[in-house]
Amino acid sequence: MDIKSLATQLIMSKIGGANDSGAAASALDDLAGGSDGFDLGDIVGKFNGAGGDLASKAKSWLGDGANDAISPAQLQDAIGSDKIEAFASKLGIGKEEASSSLSQILPDLIDKSSQGGNLLGSLGGAKGLASKFFK
Repeated sequence: MDIKSLATQLIMSKIGGANDSGAAASALDDLAGGSDGFDLGDIVGKFNGAGGDLASKAKSWLGDGANDAISPAQLQDAIGSDKIEAFASKLGIGKEEASSSLSQILPDLIDKSSQGGNLLGSLGGAKGLASKFFK
């Protein structure tokens, strides 16, 4: 199982309206990478590119310590209101619900997909990665 499949399952388990795995996967593609497909590094890059507080939040998610929280408004600032709106539309939920849910999901998703400050570092393959999400 790859990271996109795991992210799709996480989205479906955390967002009430997300009951179609195809729609959830497509929404993730649009949110993180667009036409290039799902790329969690793209989201981390958006936070790092925003600099300041948003970059430090992303660093906390990549690191092995505690994760800094992010507000729905900060999430929209980093990712872009248009991307959040497209994500919400594909899932049939409102933009506010999408922002709120993603502000809770993304720190955990990035944290569980990283180790020692790097995405997908030494996680023991797909089985190891899945065990971090679904304990």
